[in-house]
Amino acid sequence: MVWVGQKPGIYDSWAACQAQTNGFPNASYKAFDSKLEAEHAFQSGVKAFSPQGARKSKAPTKAAPKQGRSAIIYNSIAVDAACSGNPGVMEYQGVFTLDKQQLFHQKFQLGTNNIGEFLGIVHALAYCKKNNLGVPIYTDSKTALGWVSKKHCKTTLERTAKTRELFELVDRAEEWLHQNTWQNPILKWETEVWGEIPADFGRKG
Repeated sequence: MVWVGQKPGIYDSWAACQAQTNGFPNASYKAFDSKLEAEHAFQSGVKAFSPQGARKSKAPTKAAPKQGRSAIIYNSIAVDAACSGNPGVMEYQGVFTLDKQQLFHQKFQLGTNNIGEFLGIVHALAYCKKNNLGVPIYTDSKTALGWVSKKHCKTTLERTAKTRELFELVDRAEEWLHQNTWQNPILKWETEVWGEIPADFGRKG
């Protein structure tokens, strides 16, 4: 639902919410599990659901850099990778954080999880630039964050016939990073506080 946007109200899809908040100064919005919760939140106002207005739990909690799930920016893109073995069959995807709508997906017969995380971030950056989106990008990989920052995929995976297609994309990703600029914040998804990233493939035991 949208408290502050082009037209405040309750919406049942990410696309509808995005249409009301993209480019709107200080837009305020939040996802809820049911329409009833959303209606109550809309009537209560945004301050009741801000970190400052939330009630503090008396139970001990683990120290975290951000304050619970209320700190999540839902108007964003989340990326993640999965690998069957490392190296092994690898795939990555990007989704809208709010409703997990898939934006892109790639799969390779041989790769590593870190390469997939790196490619996911760069793919998201390119997607945002193409579609003129200034939204943040979430990743749960510190390694991939470092590689993107240095504009270099520092992998030890060998270049072979099986990895040729993968490395062609890696080379293109590095070239894109060197030739382009972007305004999108690339943020660390705090898994221990927020749970699995929305782009997670759900294969953890």
